[in-house]
Amino acid sequence: MDFQQTPYILHLARDKKFAKILAGKESFTLSKRRDIYLYLCFSILGQQLSTKVADVIRKRFLNLYPANPSPNQILTTTHETLRSIGLSGAKANYVHNVARFAIEFGMDQKVLAKMNNEEVIEYLTKIKGVGRWTVEMLLMFTLGREDVFAVDDLGIQQAMIAVYKLDKADKKKLRADMLRISAKWSPYRSFACLHLWRHKDKKPDNE
Repeated sequence: MDFQQTPYILHLARDKKFAKILAGKESFTLSKRRDIYLYLCFSILGQQLSTKVADVIRKRFLNLYPANPSPNQILTTTHETLRSIGLSGAKANYVHNVARFAIEFGMDQKVLAKMNNEEVIEYLTKIKGVGRWTVEMLLMFTLGREDVFAVDDLGIQQAMIAVYKLDKADKKKLRADMLRISAKWSPYRSFACLHLWRHKDKKPDNE
């Protein structure tokens, strides 16, 4: 899609400071994925790990099964087996918690599609081991929601502090300032987050 014709780019570029980090950059797209419970498990597997290590753990996890595992298959996988691929005891419990929740309460895309972002967050954070940030990532990268703002994400905070010269000393004020600034980006705040992450990392396009 041509840069100038991307609706979210045109909207975000109304913010003059944000327009500077958009200049010359390719646009992003968001996709919807099936097997939501599996991607929630992936998020848990990768918590507090580098991307490289998280990828290794995820591959080991998938190699335990002949195909993408069902919630029942995950739940019947022993703690010892999960620990053997590099999971902590807590993460093994959390993965089982996700599978059990999917079986007992459901995690179908059609059901979640009827919920707004906050309702999805409230629903899934009932699972022990699943926090707000984890569900926000799921909303963006698995459910394809376009208007999610991860205010507590360290990378987003660092990028906005740099771009908007925000005071990081007062955490409460920083959070309020971020929410105030990001309000103007709605309904495309997920894309704003993607550009802020890329700006912080200074990675080339398509990497």
